[in-house]
Amino acid sequence: MGRCELLVKCRGAGVLPKSTCHQAAGVGGAGSAWGWAHISLHSGLGAGGTGLLTGRLKRQRSGSGAEGVRVMAVRAGGHNQAEMNGLKEKVLTLDTMNACVKRVEYAVRGPIVLRALELEQELRQVLALCVHPGLLNSPDFPEDAKRRAESILQACGGHSLGAYSNSSGIQPIREHVAQYIQRRDGGIPADPNNIFLSTGASDAIVTVLKLLVAGEGRCRTGVLIPIPQYPLYSAALAELNAVQVDYYLDEDRAWALDVAELRRALCQARGHCRPRALCIINPGNPTGQVQTRECIEAVIRFAFEERLFLMADEVYQDNVYAEGSQFHSFKKVLMEMGPPYSTQQELASFHSVSKGYMGECGLRGGYVEVVNMDPAVQQQMQKLMSVRLCPPLPGQVVLDIVVSPPEPSDPSFTQFQAEKQAVLAELAAKAKLTEQVFNEVPGIRCNPVQGAMYSFPRIQLPPRAIHRAKELGLAPDMFFCLRLLEETGICVVPGSGFGQREGTYHFRMTILPAMEKLRPLLEKLSQFHAKFTREYS
Repeated sequence: MGRCELLVKCRGAGVLPKSTCHQAAGVGGAGSAWGWAHISLHSGLGAGGTGLLTGRLKRQRSGSGAEGVRVMAVRAGGHNQAEMNGLKEKVLTLDTMNACVKRVEYAVRGPIVLRALELEQELRQVLALCVHPGLLNSPDFPEDAKRRAESILQACGGHSLGAYSNSSGIQPIREHVAQYIQRRDGGIPADPNNIFLSTGASDAIVTVLKLLVAGEGRCRTGVLIPIPQYPLYSAALAELNAVQVDYYLDEDRAWALDVAELRRALCQARGHCRPRALCIINPGNPTGQVQTRECIEAVIRFAFEERLFLMADEVYQDNVYAEGSQFHSFKKVLMEMGPPYSTQQELASFHSVSKGYMGECGLRGGYVEVVNMDPAVQQQMQKLMSVRLCPPLPGQVVLDIVVSPPEPSDPSFTQFQAEKQAVLAELAAKAKLTEQVFNEVPGIRCNPVQGAMYSFPRIQLPPRAIHRAKELGLAPDMFFCLRLLEETGICVVPGSGFGQREGTYHFRMTILPAMEKLRPLLEKLSQFHAKFTREYS
């Protein structure tokens, strides 16, 4: 433990939160009040020169500008403070912890969103009845909702959501999921024993990855993931010490998936790892494309020929907007292709209550269906899931509502259908609006938002802005997004957090804001891009 002194240029009050030095780099707009600050700190610096810095800040007034937090000098030295005080060093430190965890990055909960949180400080009827069964006697709830709640509670230990369920989930709900899949796929059977409920789709995805990851050195498991990708995959692979194998979606063809690109990535990866799995996100996140049936068939053939386990992330299957686009599940296509694909190709497909028309992301409900998995491995998967006891029961209840919506004869059917159609129609309108507005702006190009909940426009950044970002140690689109947040309050996620081709820059923006707020937001963002471009031209 040594003494460390820093001279930083920053904005704000006299005491800086610990996280500020890490998060505020490059934050600020022209005309912001900044000051030089001298900090005395204690530093747990290891051999690699890294450590946790804490201390108090004495602010001195100085100039202004969009400089961000800049470390001007660092000096560390002295003896180990713990040894001097006669204390034992901690067993778990940054130097001794799992290095894979330190490599994990998760852009959608990264510095942009954290900074936004600094700036801004009907549960469903069935769920309400399950959580508070006393409401079953209330006249304020329809009878079909009451029947559903009573059925779920009967399947719970102690007739309460406070009890554990089976590790794979409540059996009647697994059966309802199987029935949902069968309806969705035109009558193709689904076995409840192949369905595992989970804490959102993310938990199930990580569980399957844990089964796949093995080996060391050139035998380490490689997993092909799309670029741009949802950062769950890169984060999980880093944590599991697996090899991330990137394949690029074709932006010039509306983010299409090309089997030739899959083959290029696979052949290149086989020189340094053992690729064992191929992940597909359909509809795409962050790119919003919807795969055609022909594309899915080609991917299945490729996976079969190359002996790759298929992972189909289909959490946005209810979110398809573009005319001519249609969701096709990998399970359905696989089964309709017939042998040998339908009988041999291994597949895990994922769904969640977090997306679609329901958006109950905080309740953490989801499932995975496995197809053609080795029975012995499936038992190991059951064991792995049992370590976590069971998925949250409120999430299981919401999943049951999603996969078993009201029937035409139920009192709730009319209202349910009206609400569902209204939500999806508005999302479709907002997807179209987002594409139109961005494509009218010089320097911004946006592919059609065919599905999911995001646009992923490409932005042109002036060379001076790119140079300034590099001076600050930031990705250029991160620099743009931080400035956007500080000057407009608009929070978007930089494309560098999802992966993108070298020399291109993007950001991901949700289409979820209400229509009356979305149009002015899009216009404000477009105006900022024009201002930013002028400033650095």
